[in-house]
Amino acid sequence: MALEFDMRFDPKHGEAVEIAAGVSRLTAPNSSPFTFHGTNSYIVGTRSLAVIDPGPADDSHLAALLKAIDGRPVSHIFVTHSHRDHSPLARQLVAATGAPVLAEGPHRPARAIHVGEEYRLDAAGDADFRPDHALSDREIVEGDGWALRTVLTPGHAANHAAFALEGTGILFSGDHVMAWSTTIVAPPDGSMPDYMNSLDRLLERDDSLYFPGHGGPVRNPPAFVRGLRTHRKMRERAILERIAQGDRLIPDIVAAIYRDTDPRLFGAAGMSVLAHLEDLVARGAILTDGPPALEGEFRPA
Repeated sequence: MALEFDMRFDPKHGEAVEIAAGVSRLTAPNSSPFTFHGTNSYIVGTRSLAVIDPGPADDSHLAALLKAIDGRPVSHIFVTHSHRDHSPLARQLVAATGAPVLAEGPHRPARAIHVGEEYRLDAAGDADFRPDHALSDREIVEGDGWALRTVLTPGHAANHAAFALEGTGILFSGDHVMAWSTTIVAPPDGSMPDYMNSLDRLLERDDSLYFPGHGGPVRNPPAFVRGLRTHRKMRERAILERIAQGDRLIPDIVAAIYRDTDPRLFGAAGMSVLAHLEDLVARGAILTDGPPALEGEFRPA
Protein backbone atom coordinates (compact mmCIF):
# COMPACT_ATOMS: atom_id res chain seq x y z
CA MET A 1 0.00 0.00 0.00
CA ALA A 2 1.03 3.61 -0.47
CA LEU A 3 1.93 5.21 2.83
CA GLU A 4 -0.58 7.94 3.70
CA PHE A 5 -0.08 10.23 6.67
CA ASP A 6 -2.89 11.69 8.75
CA MET A 7 -2.17 15.31 9.67
CA ARG A 8 -5.55 15.89 11.31
CA PHE A 9 -4.96 16.57 14.99
CA ASP A 10 -6.26 19.09 17.47
CA PRO A 11 -3.82 19.11 20.40
CA LYS A 12 -6.03 21.07 22.83
CA HIS A 13 -2.93 22.11 24.78
CA GLY A 14 -3.53 22.19 28.51
CA GLU A 15 -6.73 20.13 28.29
CA ALA A 16 -7.16 16.41 29.01
CA VAL A 17 -9.09 14.74 26.18
CA GLU A 18 -10.79 11.38 26.76
CA ILE A 19 -9.87 9.20 23.77
CA ALA A 20 -11.03 5.77 24.98
CA ALA A 21 -12.68 4.30 28.03
CA GLY A 22 -10.35 5.06 30.92
CA VAL A 23 -7.75 6.75 28.69
CA SER A 24 -7.08 10.48 28.38
CA ARG A 25 -4.51 12.36 26.30
CA LEU A 26 -2.78 15.59 27.26
CA THR A 27 -0.50 17.19 24.64
CA ALA A 28 2.48 19.22 25.82
CA PRO A 29 3.01 22.68 24.26
CA ASN A 30 6.35 21.77 22.65
CA SER A 31 5.39 21.98 18.98
CA SER A 32 8.26 21.74 16.48
CA PRO A 33 9.08 20.14 13.13
CA PHE A 34 10.22 17.09 15.11
CA THR A 35 7.32 16.87 17.59
CA PHE A 36 4.37 17.99 15.40
CA HIS A 37 1.91 19.67 17.80
CA GLY A 38 3.74 18.43 20.89
CA THR A 39 4.36 15.31 22.97
CA ASN A 40 1.32 13.27 23.98
CA SER A 41 1.08 12.22 27.62
CA TYR A 42 -1.52 9.57 28.42
CA ILE A 43 -3.44 8.98 31.65
CA VAL A 44 -4.74 5.43 32.07
CA GLY A 45 -7.33 4.43 34.66
CA THR A 46 -10.18 6.05 36.54
CA ARG A 47 -9.39 5.62 40.23
CA SER A 48 -5.69 4.79 40.60
CA LEU A 49 -3.81 5.94 37.52
CA ALA A 50 -0.83 5.31 35.28
CA VAL A 51 0.83 8.11 33.33
CA ILE A 52 2.61 7.25 30.07
CA ASP A 53 5.29 9.68 28.83
CA PRO A 54 5.15 12.67 31.20
CA GLY A 55 6.86 14.77 28.52
CA PRO A 56 9.39 17.60 28.48
CA ALA A 57 10.40 19.65 31.51
CA ASP A 58 7.60 22.19 31.18
CA ASP A 59 5.88 23.68 34.23
CA SER A 60 2.63 24.39 32.38
CA HIS A 61 2.38 20.79 31.21
CA LEU A 62 3.06 19.52 34.73
CA ALA A 63 0.28 21.76 36.03
CA ALA A 64 -2.08 20.45 33.33
CA LEU A 65 -1.20 16.85 34.20
CA LEU A 66 -1.80 17.41 37.90
CA LYS A 67 -5.12 19.12 37.14
CA ALA A 68 -6.18 16.10 35.04
CA ILE A 69 -5.02 13.69 37.76
CA ASP A 70 -7.25 15.68 40.12
CA GLY A 71 -5.89 14.30 43.37
CA ARG A 72 -6.27 10.65 42.40
CA PRO A 73 -3.36 8.34 43.28
CA VAL A 74 -0.81 7.63 40.55
CA SER A 75 0.62 4.14 40.94
CA HIS A 76 3.00 4.01 37.96
CA ILE A 77 4.78 6.35 35.53
CA PHE A 78 5.71 4.65 32.25
CA VAL A 79 8.24 6.09 29.79
CA THR A 80 8.46 4.85 26.20
CA HIS A 81 12.01 6.15 25.74
CA SER A 82 14.49 8.67 27.07
CA HIS A 83 14.42 11.54 24.60
CA ARG A 84 14.07 14.98 26.10
CA ASP A 85 10.57 15.50 24.75
CA HIS A 86 9.28 12.38 26.58
CA SER A 87 11.05 11.63 29.85
CA PRO A 88 12.39 14.65 31.81
CA LEU A 89 9.07 15.64 33.41
CA ALA A 90 9.00 12.21 35.09
CA ARG A 91 11.29 13.59 37.81
CA GLN A 92 8.83 16.32 38.78
CA LEU A 93 5.87 13.96 38.50
CA VAL A 94 7.60 11.54 40.88
CA ALA A 95 8.06 14.38 43.35
CA ALA A 96 4.38 15.28 43.08
CA THR A 97 2.91 11.76 43.18
CA GLY A 98 5.50 9.39 44.68
CA ALA A 99 4.93 6.92 41.83
CA PRO A 100 7.85 4.83 40.49
CA VAL A 101 9.15 5.26 36.94
CA LEU A 102 9.08 2.22 34.66
CA ALA A 103 10.93 1.89 31.33
CA GLU A 104 13.09 -0.55 29.41
CA GLY A 105 16.25 0.86 30.95
CA PRO A 106 18.50 3.91 31.24
CA HIS A 107 19.35 6.16 28.34
CA ARG A 108 22.11 4.76 26.14
CA PRO A 109 23.15 4.78 22.47
CA ALA A 110 22.31 1.87 20.21
CA ARG A 111 26.00 1.42 19.42
CA ALA A 112 29.38 2.70 20.54
CA ILE A 113 29.90 6.41 19.90
CA HIS A 114 32.66 7.12 17.37
CA VAL A 115 35.48 9.53 18.10
CA GLY A 116 34.28 13.10 17.47
CA GLU A 117 30.62 12.09 17.14
CA GLU A 118 27.90 14.15 18.79
CA TYR A 119 24.14 14.24 19.12
CA ARG A 120 22.67 16.52 16.46
CA LEU A 121 18.89 16.47 16.96
CA ASP A 122 16.82 18.96 18.94
CA ALA A 123 15.17 16.09 20.83
CA ALA A 124 18.48 14.73 22.10
CA GLY A 125 18.81 12.09 24.76
CA ASP A 126 17.87 12.54 28.40
CA ALA A 127 21.29 11.32 29.54
CA ASP A 128 20.34 11.33 33.23
CA PHE A 129 17.28 9.10 32.80
CA ARG A 130 17.19 6.04 35.06
CA PRO A 131 13.94 4.16 35.69
CA ASP A 132 13.09 2.82 39.11
CA HIS A 133 12.10 -0.46 37.48
CA ALA A 134 13.52 -1.88 34.24
CA LEU A 135 10.82 -3.60 32.19
CA SER A 136 11.39 -6.85 30.35
CA ASP A 137 9.71 -7.82 27.10
CA ARG A 138 6.09 -8.97 27.54
CA GLU A 139 6.13 -7.99 31.22
CA ILE A 140 2.66 -7.11 32.50
CA VAL A 141 2.15 -4.39 35.10
CA GLU A 142 -1.28 -4.35 36.69
CA GLY A 143 -3.02 -1.38 38.22
CA ASP A 144 -6.50 -0.57 39.47
CA GLY A 145 -8.70 -1.77 36.62
CA TRP A 146 -5.95 -1.78 33.96
CA ALA A 147 -2.95 -3.83 32.88
CA LEU A 148 -0.14 -2.74 30.56
CA ARG A 149 2.07 -5.19 28.69
CA THR A 150 5.55 -4.10 27.63
CA VAL A 151 6.42 -4.58 23.94
CA LEU A 152 10.10 -3.78 23.42
CA THR A 153 10.55 -1.83 20.17
CA PRO A 154 14.15 -0.57 19.88
CA GLY A 155 15.13 1.38 16.78
CA HIS A 156 14.20 5.02 17.31
CA ALA A 157 16.02 4.68 20.62
CA ALA A 158 17.83 1.76 22.20
CA ASN A 159 15.47 1.75 25.17
CA HIS A 160 12.23 2.30 23.25
CA ALA A 161 9.19 0.34 24.41
CA ALA A 162 5.51 0.35 23.50
CA PHE A 163 2.77 -0.51 25.98
CA ALA A 164 -0.32 -2.58 25.19
CA LEU A 165 -3.46 -1.95 27.24
CA GLU A 166 -4.55 -5.53 27.83
CA GLY A 167 -8.01 -6.52 26.63
CA THR A 168 -8.61 -3.38 24.55
CA GLY A 169 -6.59 -3.68 21.31
CA ILE A 170 -4.87 -0.38 22.20
CA LEU A 171 -1.09 0.03 21.92
CA PHE A 172 0.73 3.15 23.11
CA SER A 173 3.34 3.19 20.34
CA GLY A 174 5.58 6.07 21.48
CA ASP A 175 7.70 7.35 18.60
CA HIS A 176 8.03 3.94 16.95
CA VAL A 177 4.90 4.34 14.81
CA MET A 178 3.06 7.65 14.31
CA ALA A 179 0.23 8.56 11.95
CA TRP A 180 1.56 12.00 10.97
CA SER A 181 5.14 11.14 9.94
CA THR A 182 7.80 8.52 9.58
CA THR A 183 10.00 8.00 12.63
CA ILE A 184 13.47 9.52 12.86
CA VAL A 185 16.11 6.82 13.21
CA ALA A 186 19.27 8.75 14.06
CA PRO A 187 22.55 7.09 15.05
CA PRO A 188 23.96 6.66 17.61
CA ASP A 189 20.64 6.69 19.49
CA GLY A 190 18.86 4.81 16.73
CA SER A 191 19.47 1.66 14.71
CA MET A 192 17.81 0.89 11.38
CA PRO A 193 18.05 -2.93 11.71
CA ASP A 194 16.53 -2.70 15.19
CA TYR A 195 13.79 -0.42 13.89
CA MET A 196 12.86 -2.78 11.06
CA ASN A 197 12.87 -5.79 13.38
CA SER A 198 10.58 -3.92 15.76
CA LEU A 199 8.13 -3.20 12.93
CA ASP A 200 8.07 -6.93 12.24
CA ARG A 201 7.32 -7.55 15.92
CA LEU A 202 4.29 -5.28 15.72
CA LEU A 203 3.03 -7.08 12.62
CA GLU A 204 2.91 -10.27 14.69
CA ARG A 205 0.43 -8.63 17.07
CA ASP A 206 -3.29 -8.00 16.61
CA ASP A 207 -3.62 -4.47 18.01
CA SER A 208 -6.45 -2.47 16.46
CA LEU A 209 -5.50 1.09 17.50
CA TYR A 210 -2.22 2.88 18.24
CA PHE A 211 -1.93 5.99 20.38
CA PRO A 212 1.48 7.50 19.47
CA GLY A 213 3.88 9.92 21.13
CA HIS A 214 2.93 12.70 18.71
CA GLY A 215 -0.19 13.38 16.67
CA GLY A 216 -3.42 11.43 16.37
CA PRO A 217 -4.15 7.72 16.43
CA VAL A 218 -3.11 5.08 13.92
CA ARG A 219 -6.45 3.49 13.08
CA ASN A 220 -5.39 0.60 10.83
CA PRO A 221 -2.11 -0.54 12.39
CA PRO A 222 -1.35 -3.64 10.26
CA ALA A 223 -1.73 -1.80 6.95
CA PHE A 224 0.13 1.27 8.21
CA VAL A 225 3.06 -0.72 9.60
CA ARG A 226 3.35 -2.65 6.33
CA GLY A 227 3.41 0.72 4.57
CA LEU A 228 6.21 1.91 6.84
CA ARG A 229 8.27 -1.21 6.06
CA THR A 230 7.76 -0.67 2.33
CA HIS A 231 8.69 3.02 2.67
CA ARG A 232 11.96 2.16 4.43
CA LYS A 233 12.85 -0.43 1.80
CA MET A 234 12.17 2.14 -0.92
CA ARG A 235 14.46 4.63 0.86
CA GLU A 236 17.17 1.99 1.01
CA ARG A 237 16.85 1.31 -2.72
CA ALA A 238 16.93 5.05 -3.47
CA ILE A 239 20.15 5.44 -1.47
CA LEU A 240 21.73 2.52 -3.30
CA GLU A 241 20.69 4.04 -6.64
CA ARG A 242 22.14 7.46 -5.77
CA ILE A 243 25.48 5.90 -4.83
CA ALA A 244 25.47 3.79 -7.99
CA GLN A 245 24.91 7.01 -9.98
CA GLY A 246 27.90 8.71 -8.39
CA ASP A 247 26.73 10.43 -5.19
CA ARG A 248 29.32 9.96 -2.47
CA LEU A 249 28.23 12.36 0.30
CA ILE A 250 25.15 12.28 2.53
CA PRO A 251 24.12 15.92 1.79
CA ASP A 252 24.02 15.09 -1.94
CA ILE A 253 21.88 12.01 -1.29
CA VAL A 254 19.52 14.01 0.94
CA ALA A 255 19.15 16.76 -1.67
CA ALA A 256 18.20 14.16 -4.29
CA ILE A 257 15.77 11.93 -2.40
CA TYR A 258 14.22 14.41 0.07
CA ARG A 259 13.32 17.12 -2.45
CA ASP A 260 9.79 17.51 -1.05
CA THR A 261 10.86 17.61 2.61
CA ASP A 262 10.82 20.72 4.81
CA PRO A 263 14.44 21.99 4.65
CA ARG A 264 14.37 22.36 8.44
CA LEU A 265 14.31 18.56 8.55
CA PHE A 266 17.31 18.02 6.27
CA GLY A 267 19.54 17.43 9.28
CA ALA A 268 17.25 14.70 10.53
CA ALA A 269 16.99 13.30 6.98
CA GLY A 270 20.78 13.11 6.86
CA MET A 271 20.80 11.12 10.10
CA SER A 272 18.18 8.76 8.66
CA VAL A 273 20.32 8.26 5.55
CA LEU A 274 23.28 7.55 7.83
CA ALA A 275 21.20 4.92 9.65
CA HIS A 276 20.49 3.20 6.33
CA LEU A 277 24.14 3.48 5.30
CA GLU A 278 25.34 1.95 8.57
CA ASP A 279 23.13 -1.04 7.84
CA LEU A 280 24.22 -1.25 4.19
CA VAL A 281 27.92 -1.08 5.14
CA ALA A 282 27.42 -3.78 7.78
CA ARG A 283 25.77 -5.98 5.13
CA GLY A 284 28.59 -5.35 2.64
CA ALA A 285 26.37 -3.57 0.10
CA ILE A 286 28.21 -0.22 0.42
CA LEU A 287 31.83 0.65 1.22
CA THR A 288 33.36 3.49 3.22
CA ASP A 289 36.63 4.18 4.99
CA GLY A 290 36.37 3.77 8.74
CA PRO A 291 33.04 3.82 10.61
CA PRO A 292 30.12 5.27 8.59
CA ALA A 293 29.85 8.96 9.40
CA LEU A 294 27.85 12.02 8.30
CA GLU A 295 31.00 13.50 6.76
CA GLY A 296 32.13 10.22 5.19
CA GLU A 297 32.31 9.20 1.57
CA PHE A 298 30.41 6.14 0.37
CA ARG A 299 30.87 4.02 -2.75
CA PRO A 300 29.43 0.86 -4.28
CA ALA A 301 30.76 -2.45 -3.01
